[in-house]
Order: sequence, then C-alpha cells, then structure tokens
Amino acid sequence: MKILKMLLIALAFHWANAQQKSKITDVIVYLDGAEINRSATVNLNSGTSEFTFKGLSPHIEESSIQISGLKKASILSINYGINYLSKQKQSDSITALKNQLKDLDTKIQHEYNLISGYDEEVSLIQSNKKLGNETEVVSLEQLKSFATYYRTRITELKVVIHKSNTEIGKHKTSQADIKKQLAEFNVDEKVQTGEITLKLNSAITTQLDLKISYNIKNAGWFPIYDLKAEEINSPINLEYKAHVFQSSGCDWADVNLVLSTSDPNTNNEKPIVNPKYLNFISAYSNYQSQRATRSYNYKYNPLVKTVSGVVTTASDGLPLPGASVIIKGTNKGAQTDFDGRYSLKTTTGNTLQYSYVGMKTEELPIHSSIMNVALDNDTNTLDEVVVVGYGTTTKKAYAGAATVVKSEDIISSLAGSASGIRVRGFGSANGNRNPLYIVDGKPVNSDFLASLNSDDIESTQVLKDARATAIYGSRGNNGVVLVNLKSGAKRRINDLGIVVETGITNTRFEIDKTYSIPSDGDVSVIEIDQFSVPATYDYFAAPVLNENVFLTAKIGNWEKYNLLPAEANVYFEGSYSGKTNINPGATTDSLTISLGVDPNIIVKRTQLNDFKKTTFIGSNKVVYKAFEIEIKNNKQSDIKLTLLDRIPITQNKAIKLDDIETGTSEYDKDKGLLKWILSLKSGEAEKVKHSYAVKYPKGKRVNL
Repeated sequence: MKILKMLLIALAFHWANAQQKSKITDVIVYLDGAEINRSATVNLNSGTSEFTFKGLSPHIEESSIQISGLKKASILSINYGINYLSKQKQSDSITALKNQLKDLDTKIQHEYNLISGYDEEVSLIQSNKKLGNETEVVSLEQLKSFATYYRTRITELKVVIHKSNTEIGKHKTSQADIKKQLAEFNVDEKVQTGEITLKLNSAITTQLDLKISYNIKNAGWFPIYDLKAEEINSPINLEYKAHVFQSSGCDWADVNLVLSTSDPNTNNEKPIVNPKYLNFISAYSNYQSQRATRSYNYKYNPLVKTVSGVVTTASDGLPLPGASVIIKGTNKGAQTDFDGRYSLKTTTGNTLQYSYVGMKTEELPIHSSIMNVALDNDTNTLDEVVVVGYGTTTKKAYAGAATVVKSEDIISSLAGSASGIRVRGFGSANGNRNPLYIVDGKPVNSDFLASLNSDDIESTQVLKDARATAIYGSRGNNGVVLVNLKSGAKRRINDLGIVVETGITNTRFEIDKTYSIPSDGDVSVIEIDQFSVPATYDYFAAPVLNENVFLTAKIGNWEKYNLLPAEANVYFEGSYSGKTNINPGATTDSLTISLGVDPNIIVKRTQLNDFKKTTFIGSNKVVYKAFEIEIKNNKQSDIKLTLLDRIPITQNKAIKLDDIETGTSEYDKDKGLLKWILSLKSGEAEKVKHSYAVKYPKGKRVNL
C-alpha cells in the first residue's frame, strides 16, 4: 500500500511537470532583438524538483536565461534544448490556408482519377474498332450505328477529360496563390519548439511565482517618421512611429511592451590602438590597409522591398556611372546609370555593398527606400571590417544571499591595476582569473570597470559558488561582480500617454496598453511620440549638381528629441511630398530636412560661351572657366534662397588657380565653396556669376 501511494505521488509529480505552463507578460524590444519575460506558478516539494517549460521559442540565447522569484529555493541547474517533435501553434488564418491546400490536393487527385478512367475507356473503344469477322459481313446499318456511337462517345470523353484538365489548372492556380500568401505571412515550416528544464532544491514544500527571462534575436523594431508641415513659417508636426516585428516562433498575446533604442548586439569592447610600423612590401603583394569600423547607427528595415538612390564621389559630389550595387551574400545587384542613379529590388538579404574601381567599398544595412551613398577615393583595395555583435545579459534580481561590497573598494582595487579584483574563495586553483563583471546587466572587462567614477555607482553585489554558476553558467566560475549605476534617466509622459525614459545611452518607451504581435514577421505600427517642432524654412539649390530647387526646414536643438536615423514620409500643405531621411548623427548644430522639390522656382546654370576658354603661356596650358546662374521666382509669394556653387581646389603644386572672381558670393577659400543668400520677390529674376583660370603643364590632363 505504501509503495502504491509513493507511485501515485510520483505519477502526480510527473504529470505536473509535463503540463508546466508559462505565460509571456512583458517584452522589451530592442532595435535588434528582444527580452522576453514570462511568469509561471509552480508547486515545489521539499527536496529536489524538476520542471520543464515547453512551447518556447527555438531561438533563445541560452546564456541569457535568468530565473527570479525563488524565495528560499535554490537553482541546481538550468538546461535549454530544442524539441523537434513538438509543433508550434500557428495562427487560425495560416491553418485555414493550409487546410485549403490539402482540400485542393484532394480535388486535383480526384480529377486525375477521372481522367485515368476516361483514358481507359477511350483505349478500350479504340482497341475494339474492328467489326465482324471473316465469315460475318457487317451491314451498313450496323456500321452507321457503331460510327455514331464511336463518334459520340469519344467526343463525350474528350470533353470531360478537357473539363477535368481545366479544373486541375484552376485548382493549381489557387494553390499557387495560397502559397504566395503563406510566403507573405513568412510561414516558417520548421516546427520545433524550445524547452527550459529547471531543477530546484527546497527545504520545504512551497509555491513559487517564478519570473523567467531570456533574449531572442528574431525580433526588433525600427523607427519611421511622418513630417507634416501645413504652410511655410509654421511648426512641423513630427510623428514618431515604431514598426515592431518578430518571428520568434511564439505569438505575443496581450503583452506589455517596452521599446528600447539599445542594440544588445553592438560590440561594446573599446578598440586597442597599437603602434603601426611601416615597411617595404612587394608591388605585387595583395596588401590591404586597415579601415575603421563605421558608426552609421542604421538598422535593417524589413519593410523596404525596393531601394533607389544616387552614388556619388565624396570628394566633389559628382555622380558615379557604372558603380556596382550588390545585395551582400548574393549575386543580385545593379549598376548606376550615367547620372549615378540605381534601383534594386531587395526581397533577399539585408545589406547593400557599393563599389567602384578606385573607391572604397561601402556596406550599409537596407534601412530606407532612398539610399544615397558617397564613395571615398582609395589608393589601396580596402575591405570592410566585419563587426561581430556580442549578446548581453539583462540585469535581474537574484533571490538569495549576496556579499555586499562598497563601491569605493571595487574601484580602488582596480585603480592602476590591470589584474582586476579577486572574489574571496577563488584563488590559485582557478588560475587567479578575474570574476565576471556585470554593469547594469552587461558583461564588461576590468578596463571598463576601472574607467568608472565611483560617484556614478549606486550599489554592487558579489555572487559566488553555485549561485554565480546557476545564473551565469561557466562564465561565473570565478564569481560575479554586479554593478548598478546611478540612474541619470529623465522620465516624462508624452501627449500619447507613453512614459518616455531618457537614459545615458538609450531611450525607453513604455507603451501604456497591451499589444498582440504574432510570430509571422509582419510589422505592427505603434505611435510612440509626437512633437511640434519649430523650424526655419528656406529654399536651397546647388545647380552644379542638381538644378532642382528644394524646400528645406531647419530644426535647431534637435538633440532633445532623441531621434534615430530613419526614413521619413513628408507631407506639405496636406499633400504627400515624398520621402526623405533623418540623420541625427550628423555633426551639425541643426537638422535640415528636405521637404521636396518646388517646380515654381527656376534655376539655370550655364557656361559662358563668349569667355576665352583656352590659351598657352610658355610650357603651360591655361583654361578659363566662367559660369552664370539665373534664378527666377514664379511663385505668388516672396522667397529666400540659399544658392551654392564651387571653385575647384588644387591638390598638386603644378596646377595653379588664378583670376578667381567670386562676384557677390560668400567665398570659403579653404573649401572652395560659393554661397549666395538671395531674396526674390514674386516674379523677380536674378543672375550671379563666377569665374576662374586653371594653369597646368602642357601634355597633362586635369579633371576640370
């Protein structure tokens, strides 16, 4: 009887373990990746208990798994694995489409079966066309009767066979449409799920409300802006929208969302600058000079299906015809036309490579439908540096005893020492290796910790023994030092009721209502902020590159809006004007936004034909250049126009510039730029001129 009772208890425990469930409560979505937080209630027996949480994402970063809410229980082990026999639950719409495919398969097979029967009958009739035999003569009436039957029946069979083939064609067309729709839903045929097995130990029987958190990479968000200007000299309404997507394998149903501008995959290791030694190399060696990693801050935008733009030279802004634009990792690409323009469908891949002979290759994530790129000159063949992103561990409270260490003790122990600190209890047996340092949830090295000011630290904790390895795995073998920095964040509630927390390195948007985001890769649009932005309007033209006149809006103190580089839809005077790009990373004191082209202002740049062009003086050739720019305001209102042009700058002592005439412009001699600020009344026209002479040795060619 006692044995039976123990068996029933064991079966009950096994059943509870098998049926263990958890629910996603809130999600922190990063620009690339997300932190998933789940809750689960478990009944813990005294001694050792094991629980398996099933139906999780198969894309979990195992090192990021953390458990809290343990009370007096302790973690013995955390294991993550993939269950290839457990199927992911798909949405009702996807299930319905797949059922339709099965029904169509059945109908197609039915029609093939009918055709097979009809073909058998045709074959039977054709093999028995011979009438009578050697002793029996077929009468004319019999012959007519059989001919009528043969003709009628064969015709009927051909008709029904054609009808079945037509039905098969219709069904296959429907199948193709359904498959395209499934492809649009980004249906992943991989059906495996993730599982976390947790082994706990407790001295007493208790109930725990566990919090389970982990990071995934198959999710993210990217910003899109709407810029709306009703009229000139009025503020610009900026609507800040987040496009959230995920294909983690688990739907997010009615979860609390926090959007963060952090990117946990960014390489946080500071670069080490070592001496560079020059030496002779073979003229035929494939030497590649090092190139710094670019800091663009652009993120991949999965909504972009077609990219167009202009490829120019960074030195003078001239278009590059024949430049190559390739989707990285594929052989799909395009070449720029005579004006440096290109257009490319980007249904595969997420990075574009721009290259041209004699130019440095550029790589940019596909972040906008308009991507204009300026290539730098290159005397060597330079390769892009590939940035490897490292995952981060999000800070979570650990339930259990921890040694509290004063901030100044940690900082002082690191000051002037590259060896770091030691956690008591870990000595020579561990090779005197440093502990794992976690600052605000992120692993850092001792150099980073040593660079901190002790006044910036709120608190520190030390985890060691099983507590460190239970949470951080083998990385915590030498102990873990947790450092919490003081919050320098500013919190506000915007007009949309969203709490915006601006920290030292990122901004968080705490959405005030729950959202359901299916695991299909589609985008959910959430408006997260809006501003009424004071702006100064101006017209701009640079006819040396483009004779169109652009209406621009200049925003001052734009840093306070904490914008990310992204594409913007522009609306002016109630109409859609096109797209532009906002790049807050530009090192200027104002942010200039292009609102579109105004065809009512005409700018024409012409080279004067009556100007003496070329002459020879001694061993030198002299080329004279003169230009006239005419501007006419055909608008019903007065305008102010900023006009730019340029005079070339020599980079060779043998090339001289003389007779520079800049007219009424503001001339920046160092950059060679000419600037006019013109005020034109309605219907008024104005002309400006500039000229210069270039002298260089005969027999040489100059890029005039």
